[in-house]
Amino acid sequence: MVILNWNGAHFLRRFLPGVITHADGARIIVADNASTDESVELMARDFPLVELLLLDRNFGFCEGYNQALAQVDSDFFVLLNSDVEVTLGWLRPLRGLLEASPRVAAVQPKILAHADPTYFEYAGAGGGYLDRLAYPFCRGRLFDTLEKDQGQYDDSRPVAWATGACLMVRRSAWQALGGLEPAFFAHMEEIDLCWRLWNAGHEVWYHGGSAVHHVGGGTLPQSSPRKTYLNFRNCLALLYKNAAPSELVGTMLQRLLLDGVAGLRFLAAGQFRNFQAVLRAHFSFYGKLGYWRKQRQEARPHLRVSERPGVYNGSLVWAYFARGKRKFSELIIDSIKF
Repeated sequence: MVILNWNGAHFLRRFLPGVITHADGARIIVADNASTDESVELMARDFPLVELLLLDRNFGFCEGYNQALAQVDSDFFVLLNSDVEVTLGWLRPLRGLLEASPRVAAVQPKILAHADPTYFEYAGAGGGYLDRLAYPFCRGRLFDTLEKDQGQYDDSRPVAWATGACLMVRRSAWQALGGLEPAFFAHMEEIDLCWRLWNAGHEVWYHGGSAVHHVGGGTLPQSSPRKTYLNFRNCLALLYKNAAPSELVGTMLQRLLLDGVAGLRFLAAGQFRNFQAVLRAHFSFYGKLGYWRKQRQEARPHLRVSERPGVYNGSLVWAYFARGKRKFSELIIDSIKF
């Protein structure tokens, strides 16, 4: 298990003891992304038996994990956020699935809200899905609407993407794909990785027999303009890198239109910094188009919407905002490939 930490001493102090208690024999590594708080001192003082891997600067989430995992030799990795509270027996079902199913390259547990574990948590919930324009959602979470956990997603199944908050990955697949996209820095990087895994012939799963509790927003709050910028920029790059050739132009044009609508909504609501963040996201994407074109060539995308598990062949924006759909079960389930 590798916990990437940046100025998260308070989370390490709070949650690392539980990780140690429920490690089930796994090796635990804290990779510190050049923290400026007391994280390193805390590890030496309170957790001297936990391995500490020091990175010489803050590489961000994506390249930080790439740098750290390049130094770890293990058949499976768990990318575990520092703000995750693990539970009794959480690790064994994930490891068992990867050991029993060679085609499965990544799996996530059920993600519940730490503040109220009777509800799903934003980042992952009951498994990650996409609509045909690459808007992400989850079983248990549509946009900001969270469902109560009533056992409705206790199954195990393939999904379009698995959360980076708690993700077990097969090392051979990780290395073959080059890990996370470093240019993303943070946000949506796990969706990009999982999409590339599917395109490479691997499978990505959700396992409802394992559960963890996630604080969420530990690095950037939901309303942060920085987060708005990363989400909009990275989603454009995600779609451009991974959409099938026959679908690329149409989906990109529709996505650009909807991004414009989102920007105008921010402006109408007086959220000028978020409006600016959308503009900056688009200029950043266009400015690095040559880089993203190269990444697309390396990813070799080919799976159409109808061929990808966990994809809603409709518009989530329309279903949520125009039709009032607030739960996963209210979507047209026949339009989602499992």
